[in-house]
Amino acid sequence: MSKTPNVVLILTDDQGYGDIACHGNSVLNTPNLDHMYSNSVRLTDFHVDPMCSPSRAALLTGRYSARTGVWSTLTGRYIMREDENTLAEVFSSSGYRTGMFGKWHLGDNYPYRPQDRGFHDVLTFGAGVVGEIPDYWDNNYFDAQYLRNGLYERFDKYCTDVWFDEAINFIKDSESDPFFCYISTNAPHGPFHVHSDYSTPYQDLGVPYDRARFYGMITNIDHNIGKLHRNLVELGIEDNTIVIFLGDNGTSAGASVDEEGFCIDGYNAGMRGKKCWAYDGGHRNSCFIRYPEGGLTSGREINSVTAHFDLMPTLISMCGLRYPDGVSFDGLDLSPQLMHGRPGDNERILFVHNQQLDRPKKHKDLEVIIGSWRLVITEQWGSGLRELFNVDIDPGQSSNLFEQYPEITSKLLKEYDMWWNDISVRFDEYSDIVIGSGTDEHTKLTCHSWHGEKGLYSQIHV
Repeated sequence: MSKTPNVVLILTDDQGYGDIACHGNSVLNTPNLDHMYSNSVRLTDFHVDPMCSPSRAALLTGRYSARTGVWSTLTGRYIMREDENTLAEVFSSSGYRTGMFGKWHLGDNYPYRPQDRGFHDVLTFGAGVVGEIPDYWDNNYFDAQYLRNGLYERFDKYCTDVWFDEAINFIKDSESDPFFCYISTNAPHGPFHVHSDYSTPYQDLGVPYDRARFYGMITNIDHNIGKLHRNLVELGIEDNTIVIFLGDNGTSAGASVDEEGFCIDGYNAGMRGKKCWAYDGGHRNSCFIRYPEGGLTSGREINSVTAHFDLMPTLISMCGLRYPDGVSFDGLDLSPQLMHGRPGDNERILFVHNQQLDRPKKHKDLEVIIGSWRLVITEQWGSGLRELFNVDIDPGQSSNLFEQYPEITSKLLKEYDMWWNDISVRFDEYSDIVIGSGTDEHTKLTCHSWHGEKGLYSQIHV
């Protein structure tokens, strides 16, 4: 490897594991993602959080999202604690130029904005969806005022096209400097708005209206990924650029499920549950890693349990970054598996939960993972059961083995208790919003950041 690699990290919103053609979806058209699938290393048992802000916090810190103060998308619990070290800060401190384009959703005021967390060049919007309460009033997916390094700028182009075009400009402007480019799309999260050129082909196939538009949004993302790849090739930097693609939670509109989480229409890759759910369908997602100069091109698969928060320690190792002082990662450095083909840790235990509350509640909507075993406890999303599955023989999580393997259930429940005691130490703390910081002329306070009862979600509710 000749020099320090560049990094492009692509995170999509609400695109589940089954929302890509190469994962068996016979309706979707995603040729560029399919090409990346065939020419990258794939993490096949890769997990994120069941909702968006927690996944972002974990991805950018290498730590469990609840440990960073993020366990919801509302009630002020999407604001990531100021004392967390971010991936952008680590890249920046190692001489990288850093840029983020798209959805942030980890705090809209100083000191929680992306430009306060290590990103040099930023183009983003308020909250988690264009047109939510904290966003610029009357923004929509085709015509909006976005925040460029804290100042509003108007764009009359489709949101996903904006994020990728601005990211490509950032890459071109980086010249000889190594760069970290984070592209975080708000698509295909609803509202399902997209040019009809992308959605009509699916409607013509008989796909239901909202799903056709959801699929159209994914095809637009795919088109932009192809454009990004062509630019990397034309600039002569494709071989020395690590490109990572992943989704932030299970599908939102690619499948419908019944009251127990079983798929009743659409496509969910044979999994149970979707966005918000504790079953695999809520948080197992894609992760493709391509790095030609590092040999990550062959379509090789890594089948051990991996997670979003593994990417930060992995990139620190692969890029030779300075390790942040005093940080204890929950994620593992996957570079020995990626670069040298070494086996993963079969005894690793992973914890996934969905809270969406002001204060987390123990035993709420969780899954404990070790190897092929899954201990699931449902509450808000599900029937309130305690279940155990072996996904090697039951990937759809339909045969409950809880009573048949008491030694496994007992072990995993004890591990969960220890994990909960560890991550819950700071649950009573708040991420204070600073008024009069001297950094911003205005401080925006909205119902998204108040604690207690949830406020209005979108501008259309006003």
